[in-house]
Parts: sequence; C-alpha cells; structure tokens
Amino acid sequence: MKLIRLLVLFIVFQASAQQGGMWIPSLLEGMNEDEMTALGSKLTAKDIYDVNNSSLKDAIGHFNGGCTSEVISDQGLILTNHHCGFGQIQSHSSLENDYLKDGFWAMNLEDELPNDGLYIEFIVRIEDVTTQALDGVTDAMTEREKQSTIDKNTNTLQTKVTKEAWQDTKVKSFYKGNQYFLFVTERFNDVRLVGAPPTSIGKFGSDTDNWVFPRHTGDFALFRIYADKDNRPAEYSKDNVPYKPKHHLPISLDGVEEGDFTMVFGFPGTTDEYLPAVAIEHITQEFNPSNIAIREASLKVIDAEMKVNDDVRIKYASKQARIANAWKKWIGENLGIKKSNAIAERRDFEATFTKALKEKGLEEKYGHILPDFDRLYKDFAEVNIKRRNFIEVFLVTNELMTMTFRAYQVEQSLQRDPESMDKNRAYITGVLEGIHKNYDVKVDKGVFENVMPFYSDNVNASIYDTTAFTNLDSALALFEGSADDVIKKLNNDAAYSYAKPLIDDFFNNLNPEFQQKNDPITALQTEYMTALMKALPNERYFPDANGTLRVTYGQVNGYSPRDAVYYSPVSYLDGVIEKYIPGDYEFDVPQKLIDLYEAKDYGQYADSNGKVPVCFLGTNHTTGGNSGSPAIDAHGNLVGLNFDRVWEGTMSDMNYDPEICRNIMVDVRYVLFIVDKYAGAKHLIDEMTLVHPKSGKSKSKNKKKRKN
Repeated sequence: MKLIRLLVLFIVFQASAQQGGMWIPSLLEGMNEDEMTALGSKLTAKDIYDVNNSSLKDAIGHFNGGCTSEVISDQGLILTNHHCGFGQIQSHSSLENDYLKDGFWAMNLEDELPNDGLYIEFIVRIEDVTTQALDGVTDAMTEREKQSTIDKNTNTLQTKVTKEAWQDTKVKSFYKGNQYFLFVTERFNDVRLVGAPPTSIGKFGSDTDNWVFPRHTGDFALFRIYADKDNRPAEYSKDNVPYKPKHHLPISLDGVEEGDFTMVFGFPGTTDEYLPAVAIEHITQEFNPSNIAIREASLKVIDAEMKVNDDVRIKYASKQARIANAWKKWIGENLGIKKSNAIAERRDFEATFTKALKEKGLEEKYGHILPDFDRLYKDFAEVNIKRRNFIEVFLVTNELMTMTFRAYQVEQSLQRDPESMDKNRAYITGVLEGIHKNYDVKVDKGVFENVMPFYSDNVNASIYDTTAFTNLDSALALFEGSADDVIKKLNNDAAYSYAKPLIDDFFNNLNPEFQQKNDPITALQTEYMTALMKALPNERYFPDANGTLRVTYGQVNGYSPRDAVYYSPVSYLDGVIEKYIPGDYEFDVPQKLIDLYEAKDYGQYADSNGKVPVCFLGTNHTTGGNSGSPAIDAHGNLVGLNFDRVWEGTMSDMNYDPEICRNIMVDVRYVLFIVDKYAGAKHLIDEMTLVHPKSGKSKSKNKKKRKN
C-alpha cells in the first residue's frame, strides 16, 4: 500500500483570525488569505507570491543560509540583522579599523566591502511534487528503503525541471515526509557590506537583554547585491554592478500601533510543533539542562576575558554571541513550556487524539503510536543527551577539541585512501586557518577546563603545553608529508592522542547507537503526523519550519509575562538612554547618539508623540532563520526588521501560544534614524522608497541616484 498523500488542499479549516503557523507562500489562497484579511491585511495572495509577476517574495532573500534579508532599493540594497552580518563585520575589523566598536558606513560604491563566501538566495518558484517524490514508496519498505526511493525520485525530478542555466533546485519534505515541494532558486555570491552601526547600537543590551523585552537594540546591517552586466548571479568581480531586483520593499514612515497587521516573510530554520508530550518532557527536563550547563561554563571564561582584553573581544565576539544565544534561548524555552503548562495540555490533546482513533475505527492501525513514543523515548534519552554533550564540547565550545575532531576525520580519510592527501590537506588547512584567525590559547584552555568535565572524567589540560594545534604554523606542519607521515605525527601529538579515544567512541559506538534509537522515533513521528490528519482533520496544521520560505502573520501586541506585569508593544530611544551605563560593554552608548537625543534631532523619524521608536512586539510565529526577516504592514510596506523573541516565547518551536509568544522587531524608523542622523549616510536613504500609507499620501519614489 502506498503512503497516504495528505495534501493541505484536502484539509478543511475554519477561516478565522487565528494566529500562529508558518505557511507556504504559494498556498495562501483561501483560508490563509481570509485569516490575514480578518487581521487587517489589504494584501492578496498574489501580492505576496506570484510566479508570473513581481511580488513580495521577490524581495525576500535567504541570507547566507541561516538568516533572512530583504531588498529595500532598486539598486540591490539589502537589509538584515546586525547579528546576521556579524561575522562579515568582524572579518573586516582590526584594532586599527574596529568596525565592531565604531561601525562602518560606505559613502560610495567603491567603499563597499566584498565578503568571501557570503551569498543571498531568492526563490523563483515553488512546485508541489508530492506524487512524484513518493512514487513507488510502500508501507512494507524499511525507513531506509523509503528514503532511498524518495531520494532517487527527487534527484530525477531536479534533472528534468525547467529552469535557467544559472538557477538551482532543491526538494524539501513537509508534514514529516507526507508532502514534498520543489524550489527553483537564484543565488547571488557577490554581496558587499554597505553599513553597520557600532555594537553599542547593533547589539545594545547584549546578553542581559537577549530574548527579553523591552528591547532597545538597533539590530540591523546593510549589504548590497552585485550582479553581472546582464543582472545575473556572478562571482565577485570589479566589473559587477548593483543588482536590479524584480521587487523592492517600500518603507513606511507611519510606524505601527497596537492591533496593526504584521506579516513576517522569511526563512525559519527548524520547529517541532507536533512532538508528543513525552518528547517535550525529555527536551525541557533532561536534554536542555545539560547543554545549558556546558554553555554556561564556557561563557564564564569567554565573557571574563572579553571584558578586559580588546584583542580577545574582537576575536571572540562572534563565537560568544553564537554560544550565548542558544544558551539563553534554551532557558527561556524551559520557562515557557512550564508557564504555559504545555506538557499537560499536550497530554490532553493526545487523549482527544486517542478518542478520535476509536471513533473513526483507526485504533487498530494507529493506537500503538503514543505507547511506542513512551517506550522509545525512555530508551533514547540517555544516548541523546550524551551525544549532544559530545557535540557541545567538541564542536561548539572548545576549539582545540574541534581541531582534533577535524584531524580525526582527515586520518580516517587517509586510512581509506592514502592518495587523497592533497585534498585532505587543503580541507584541514582551511579549517585550521579559520579557527586560528580568531583564536586565543588562554581562553580556549580555560574553556577546556570548564567544559570537559561534563563529558569525561579524564580532564588533562597539560595537553595545551605540548600540542602542535595551538599554533597555526606547527598545526599546519602536522599535515606536511605523505599520508603515513601525517598519520604518525598526528598520533604522536598530545592533544590528538588525548581526544582520539573519545572521538573513536563517538563514531563507533555513541553515534551509531543514537541513529539506531532515533530512526524508529523519526519513522513514528511521520506516522503520527499522518494519523493526526486522518483522526482530527479539522485541527489546524501548519508545516514545521525547514529552512524554506514562509509567511507568518499576526498583529502588533503587548503581553504579560508575569502576574501584574504588562509590556506595551513599543519601546523608545528614551529607554536606551535610561539603560545607558558609561563604559559598560552591554549598555554603553555613543556620544553622538546621546547628543541627538538631547537635541531632539530626530528628523522625520519620530513617532506622533515626538519620540523615536526602537523596537516593537508582534504575535508572528518566528524562529531561528527569521532573523532579518521584514515585518510588512497591511499594504506591503516595510515597517520593521525581525530579530528576536520574548524569553518565554522561545518555546514556540514546540508550542506556539498566542498569549505568551511574541516576536521582537526593530522599528524601521530607528534604522533610518541611525543611517541618516547618526551615520550621516543620507545617500542610502535617497535610494529607498519612503511612503506614508496611513496618512493617505501617495508613494514618493526617491529619484535621486547613487554616484559611483
């Protein structure tokens, strides 16, 4: 029997002003369009996604595979988050040109800085290919056989699809493998840094304010896409010219107020909205706490050294932000799950599901699912935690262990194929150079001493005194010579000898055990999704995030995180000044910003109350990957830039609750205020299309062009 093709089109929903969900933009007609209208939208589904005409989707770019960006001028000017472009800003920074501390603003095209490896990808079109992808798949197959058949089918699909020579394709699964879509894409590889505020603006509040409202962070950066003379994707060249987009977002100067419609359009990374209660319980009560402890131990070392050493501050800025972000997110996720009573509510939902199976005569086929989840997770928990602890220690927090891990992969490759020495040498050289570009032995040794006890009783920090890996030249020398020479030198290195048994155990025992116990859970999750949609067809199902383009809609709205506490939805520049602590790495403020505030020199960017808005809250359902996504108003204009969620609302990856979950956006007027009044980069403002949709004024396209 073939797997049941459960398509969204066959599911009946009640159209209402419900919120939550990350929707496929090509399928908005009908229920989603009605819901958006009920929330105040004036947009049609075709305004948002249209293959034959320019639409909003043509302005939305996947930024380097991990964030979102949007085109805001007809000359390829791109807006995204400061933290999304942080690695590029850091890579151009030095003690002499500290763009992290001072900011960066290109005053002409020649000053814009190229970024090796940075890309922006646009969606050309989306096609439902479920029938073709699942052709030949049967229930009698094992999970590996099913996946092998699907892979063959989708690979064949991609070779036959109609597209331009410079375009690419990908096929992604939805609804836990019950539905498949093909995406035709265009990737631009010449993306240059145009402007970034100092971290005292772009990262104001740093770790203390991260995931917490009220936020006062100007989390934005500007880039520009360059194309060849035919406006097609091209590698970096001095001959490339600014990209002419199919669509760019007009920018509203009218701002937002509570109850306004907001749409966040972007590339959310991963969610798991249909987990059983036992899985949520395992994640929040067992899995998250151990990882939180490891990251906290590493941050204790990194934060202390960054505060007293500018060189370390620059080197570790991006690493620290990456480690701290998930650490605090997991803490908030646990709080939100507890506050919303999510586990108990999920068990109540499962009772409803079980009752529906009986009523529909499906108990014999699907009644095993929930008991199987309980049994499988009980057996899975320990290995899942141990495996993640290995990843945290060896691949996230400690760089010496990361180097030994990558060296181990090289040794294994050379054991299989000694003739691959040149290829492996090139690979490991790139790894080592990338790590050592921003490496401090003292910091890394402190991290090692703090995090290794979470994984092994054998904590030997003396390896730092004799290993070749802590110096780039000596590390590269390990990989000179023949395959036999390299293998011998590696196994004589103190750090490698220490780490190798642990890495061996990971590959030979821990990871295989994880795969063995995770595979049946993955298969059961697919079956559970199928069963849910059959047993409870009138429930509201949206596909989990998987890094593909999605629409999420809601409204500007405050919230109450605790009893007798209510946060209004908009924060102001006044709050930046109130939080200001001179010399503090999180809450220092540039003098020029203070001067502008004291002089009330706000230009056209003040609110109707005469204050400059900084951030605002919405009920949009977002996650990692939505960073940099545009917040779009009812008319299709840019009003903000998504960059965060409230702390308790981070649980929305597993349990979206409209009472608790809020996304946080930079008000676009604060972005313009910083670009214009603070940076003096009015030539960038002149590129943009500024509009007043609420006042009824017509769109005022700025006609002034940039001079090269």
